[in-house]
Amino acid sequence: MSALILDGKAIAAAVRQELKATVTQFRAKGITPGLAVCLVGEDPASDVYVRNKVRACEEVGIRSVELRLPATTTQVELEALIDRWNADDTIDGILVQLPLPKGLDAGPIVARIATHKDVDGFGMENLGQLTAGKPALVACTPAGVMEILRRHSLNTGWSLRGKHAVVVGRSITVGRPMALLLLQANATVTICHSQTADLKSFVSSADLLVAAAGQRHLVQGDWVKPGAVVIDVGIHRGEDGKLSGDVDFAPAAALASAITPVPGGVGPMTIAMLLANTVQACQARRVGA
Repeated sequence: MSALILDGKAIAAAVRQELKATVTQFRAKGITPGLAVCLVGEDPASDVYVRNKVRACEEVGIRSVELRLPATTTQVELEALIDRWNADDTIDGILVQLPLPKGLDAGPIVARIATHKDVDGFGMENLGQLTAGKPALVACTPAGVMEILRRHSLNTGWSLRGKHAVVVGRSITVGRPMALLLLQANATVTICHSQTADLKSFVSSADLLVAAAGQRHLVQGDWVKPGAVVIDVGIHRGEDGKLSGDVDFAPAAALASAITPVPGGVGPMTIAMLLANTVQACQARRVGA
């Protein structure tokens, strides 16, 4: 079997085009969605992420406010910035790029972001709404996975309903919200992680595998159930400079019916769904249903 490649880069481009059309309608009414992004310190990976987010905002027509602060920024100063952005009516979404430098506590910062501007979907209220089955602003990576699966379903007729979905990873930013979204789509969900005994047996039973444990090739390709759909959230740079995921791609692709590549799979979707959340927040607060 040769797996269908689920091209996250192409799907993200389609999402951006759809969002651009919506934003154009908003701007015709005199309303421009606004996203405020703060980067503290000089982490190279974070710098790339922020630049990509700002560039994507420009493409869609979202106004971006980018603020770069030194690593010496204090907790009080960062919290004061969040308060200012919370009070700014032209800003619909607030994002503080993580991880923060040592000495800064991300928990209180994330909690300080107004729920209706929490476009990362990491705040307790948005996570609680997702748990209650009434999602508002959903964490961007799991939302991106669901969009990939939605379009795969539209294109092929494949359905999540009744499928056994195995999520490898239990983080509050990906694994747990991912499992909840899959439950809401009527899948039967098992959550595993790096400490799960006999991980192979769980993976081998999955009709849908979402690997998000953050360990390179934790999932061996020959564990994959023939015909399964494989979504690889992980991204790791090897000593040779090449990127790879949590799943050993080549042997997995030989068994799966569809699979996301690394890079070019889930990664582009995360930024696309950040933009979607910002547009959604603007719609709810300033445009109206």
